[in-house]
Parts: sequence; C-alpha cells; structure tokens
Amino acid sequence: MSNLFKAFDVSGSAMAAQSVRLNTIASNMANAQVGSPTAEGAYRSKQPVFQAVMEQVSAGAGAGSSQPSSASVRVVDIVESDAEPRLKYEPHHPQANDEGYVYMPNVNMVDEMANMISASRSYENNVEVMNTTKQLLLRTLQMGQG
Repeated sequence: MSNLFKAFDVSGSAMAAQSVRLNTIASNMANAQVGSPTAEGAYRSKQPVFQAVMEQVSAGAGAGSSQPSSASVRVVDIVESDAEPRLKYEPHHPQANDEGYVYMPNVNMVDEMANMISASRSYENNVEVMNTTKQLLLRTLQMGQG
C-alpha cells in the first residue's frame, strides 16, 4: 500500500513542474508585444528544464541491495532562448530607436499556445492519477471493513 502513497509524490512533483511551465508560458505571452530600442534589451522567451529524479532505498534483506522506490520530476533551470529578437519598423512606437526600429521579443505565440495546451493536459492527467490513487486507497480500506 505504501507504493500507492508514492504515486501522490510522483503526481505532486509533476503538477508542481507543470505549474512552473504554465507560469513561464504566461510570462512569455505577456511579454510577446513588449518592444525595446536595443536587441540586448528585448525580452527573450524562456523555457523550464525538467529533470527526472529516481530515489533508491534499501530493500532491507541484503546489504547493498537496493531497488528504485520512487520517481519524481523537478525544475532544474529556466533557460532563455538564444534566438534573435525580431526587428520591426515602427517609427512612431515609443520604444523605437533613432532609425525607427523596435526590437520585438522572439516569442512565437503559436508555439506558446501549443505548449500551454500540452502543460494543461499534463497537469490534468496528474490530477486524474491522484484521484484514481485516492479511490484505490479508499477501496482498499473498505475491504478491511468487510
């Protein structure tokens, strides 16, 4: 039954990681139209980097014997895109440089929407895993009431 409890840890860590991903996507989308007079000052899209974490515990029987007991996911970094910002001619824009150009973020809204849908579905799937695990635990307890 303790393995069922570990499912909560796995799903919980995945939900936390997807929450970071959703927040990063929201930041990218919010800054997609913010111009800058210089390429260095332009917003660059960001993406989280996930890492799978396998935890080992002693099996108890033999010395040095271990088995994978649980897995989780964590966000190890948020990286900035190295793609160049878009140069747009808008001489009346408040952020336009002396030549009338504005450096726009390298955020692709179609990619961000696809990432948002993917992150939302992943989050929802982990909620379902938690709900199913909860139902299994409740039914297991009900069997003992017989």
